[in-house]
This record gives sequence, structure tokens and C-alpha cells, in this order.
Amino acid sequence: MADTSKPLLIKRYASRRLYNTETSDYVTLEDIAAFIREGREVQIVDLKSGDDLTRTYLLQIIQEHESKGESVLPVDVLTDLVRSYTTQATSVVPQFLAASFEMLREGQSKIMDNMTKVNPLAKMPGLEAMQAQQAAFFKAMTGGLGKMASSGPVREKEDDADLDSIKAQLADLQSKLSKMGK
Repeated sequence: MADTSKPLLIKRYASRRLYNTETSDYVTLEDIAAFIREGREVQIVDLKSGDDLTRTYLLQIIQEHESKGESVLPVDVLTDLVRSYTTQATSVVPQFLAASFEMLREGQSKIMDNMTKVNPLAKMPGLEAMQAQQAAFFKAMTGGLGKMASSGPVREKEDDADLDSIKAQLADLQSKLSKMGK
């Protein structure tokens, strides 16, 4: 089992191929991007020299996404970044960016927490049952269309019984909801 608390070590061979040391297989830049999106820290080192190449490959991943039209960084931000390399702002920019992204992560985390805490439907008794009924209803409405045409009147009676059952359960849930509101 891989230890996800420490960075995933990727070794770059002289052939420029990237080797995942945990799974003992070669990976692509897209694989590395997927590890990062999943929340995994990654460290990429040159096998021969031992140089840390993580920054270079992370910038390459960003560049590939930006060139595919998946723009996250507006041109004015990119321009300011280029300027920061040639001015005294070089010392301030990394700390500012790190603090900004940390605030963004914390904000997203708080929003997700609040959605489950504040959303009254998230704690509503019977919510899972209602969601299951919705899923069954949509399955009956979409999945049963082709079957009804091919199996004739017998299938229609079964579908009507399923629909009647769903309607009764939905009415019961609506009754419970109205009682909760009082």
C-alpha cells in the first residue's frame, strides 16, 4: 500500500521517460496531473544527477493545459508574473501567490463544509429514500421506454404498478416534509 502522506517519487530517466517508483511503471505528464488533482504531492527527480525537476514539470503541465484552451491564468496575470522576474517584486510575489492560493483552498473547504452543515436538505430524514425514488423514477422513465415497446401490454402493467408505487412513496415523503415545516 502506498504511503500517501509523503510525495509520490517520480524518476526521470536519461531517455526523458518518467518512472513512478510506487507502481513501478512509466507515467505521462497527464498521469502526474491526475495524481495532483487527486490531492497527491509529487516530486520529480533526475535519476542521474538527483536534481529536483518538479517545478519544471509542473510548469510544463500548466503550459500544456493553457495551450489546449483550458485557460486559468488571465494574460494580465501572466504579464505580471513575467514582470516580477525582472523587478524587485520577485521577493514578494511567491509569498503573495502562496498566501492567495492557501486562502482559496480554505475558502473552498469552508464552502463545502457549510453546504453540508447549512443545507437543511442534507440532514433531512428520508433524503436518501427520496433520492433513491427519484433515481428509480428516472430509470423507469428512461430505461423502460425501449422495453415497453418490445414487450407489449404485460410490461406496461408492470411499469404502471412501479409508477403507482413511486407516486405513493413520493406523496408519503411530501406529507412528511409538510409536517416538518410546521
